[in-house]
Amino acid sequence: MSSKKSSIARIWKLFSAHEKRNIAIYIAGIMLYKFGLEAFNGSIVTLAANRYDQEAFHSNGTIRTFERVGLLSGLNQAFQCIGSILIAPLAKRWPTRTVLSISIFVFAIFSAVLMIVDTATGGYIKPKDFVQIDEHDYRYYGKYNTNGIIPIYCITGIAFGMVELIRRVIPRDIVGDNPEKLQKMDALVHIFYEIAGVSGAFTTGLGLIPRLGNNYSFIITPILFTLAAIVWLFISSVGLVGDDTGNDEMTPVADNIESGYCKSIVQGFLLFIQSFCIGAKIIFTHRKFIWIWSCYALTLYAHRYLENGIAPQIAKRYLEQSEWSQIIVGASNFGELLGAAFVFVFGNFIKTPLPWSRLDASILLLVWYIPFFYPPANNVKYAWIIAATYIPIGFGSAADDIALNSFIQSSLSGLESKHKNISALGAVASFLYSSYIIIYAILNPVLGIYIDRVYDTTDSVRPAFLYTVAVQMTIISAIVLVSTLIPKGALSCNPTLIPDEDISLIRSPKESSVGHNDREEISKGNNHKEIAPELETYF
Repeated sequence: MSSKKSSIARIWKLFSAHEKRNIAIYIAGIMLYKFGLEAFNGSIVTLAANRYDQEAFHSNGTIRTFERVGLLSGLNQAFQCIGSILIAPLAKRWPTRTVLSISIFVFAIFSAVLMIVDTATGGYIKPKDFVQIDEHDYRYYGKYNTNGIIPIYCITGIAFGMVELIRRVIPRDIVGDNPEKLQKMDALVHIFYEIAGVSGAFTTGLGLIPRLGNNYSFIITPILFTLAAIVWLFISSVGLVGDDTGNDEMTPVADNIESGYCKSIVQGFLLFIQSFCIGAKIIFTHRKFIWIWSCYALTLYAHRYLENGIAPQIAKRYLEQSEWSQIIVGASNFGELLGAAFVFVFGNFIKTPLPWSRLDASILLLVWYIPFFYPPANNVKYAWIIAATYIPIGFGSAADDIALNSFIQSSLSGLESKHKNISALGAVASFLYSSYIIIYAILNPVLGIYIDRVYDTTDSVRPAFLYTVAVQMTIISAIVLVSTLIPKGALSCNPTLIPDEDISLIRSPKESSVGHNDREEISKGNNHKEIAPELETYF
């Protein structure tokens, strides 16, 4: 017990008072954001699923519910890329904390638009004594075209993309590039993030949607987002950035702050494409990094598809209660909470992300039971049984995500780029996250079309789940497991970085005359800061 206390005390002493203050403020804002986000996303997905099913029933048309829901989610993901580009020139003109707060406030405004539209078209809060005539009876919904949800959800995706990009790299700005600090902060933030996620998902699925209806269950979202915007304004100048208007490594940006905003946006798009290409070059031309693509992009896609794609379908087609998807999502978030806590306490014993990626890939195979599971409809007990299987899936996802993020941040923070507008960390972050978004945006609606077609002809989604869930996750698992064997020394159970693969010092263009012998002398002086010739061609 004393050793555990001493371990926690040592972790506490890692951070300065200034870092602790910023971490605390950041966590407070992120919890408000996550709770509101769970209420919003859970409500929108279930609302769209109910309305599309209702429209198909009343028009006797072909069921296209999860094709449209997949398109809705996919476009939202795609617009996150646009958000990450738009934030670049804004971050050059104003402090990062201000841009972050404005992004959340814009999100708050547009999350309220759908409720305004619903009210204006005759919608109202679900009555306490409401009794459904049939499973498609939602007469308290507004009479607007369901496709109108799509542009609103896309616009919120822009703000979502801004916040998510900052969330993934801001730890380095707060605590520097110390690998242990990064891992501990990532884990700590993830713990509180998932506490808010678990409580938000369960509150939405078990309280807000049954009480208010999913057309008004996200009424708390604008309030919580506004509070988060206010809280984040109190974050002071952080870490490696001298002031908030300095060079930010969140995204590639142009130096010409005098140019107009439209010009900055165009430059941002061009630099985003250039950054994407440079990030791909870094990842795919070096043995130390090439395995990261599958372990990051594919596993992130797999978990988001299981949460946002499969959970709503299970709730709607198996259990016939769309809001119960939030029970499943809440359990997944609880698993992520456990994974983050585990990494926070025991992360020092695992030297690289490779064991976590292998664990994550192996746990994905649990989904093989889904196509062969026959729960009775309208019985919440079976929603909890399914949710229990999502806990280990969330555990593996969080542990892998934290380990990979801290590894990427610490490995790339020392790279010097000869492209003055593009950082190595920003390029790799853009490439990896954009890869996940592209995969999700394409596959989710395509698989939705297939699932709807199978359901329309067989009145069951189980034959489709065999391929979209079981087979797909098995293929992803196999690719990830094979990828973890690529780095040097990866064949051991708990591998450590081989010295000549540790890249923390890359010569600048002015140092191009340094010869091989000079590099050896540098290496002898610091074994953990060796030059990587493979990267010298573009860094």
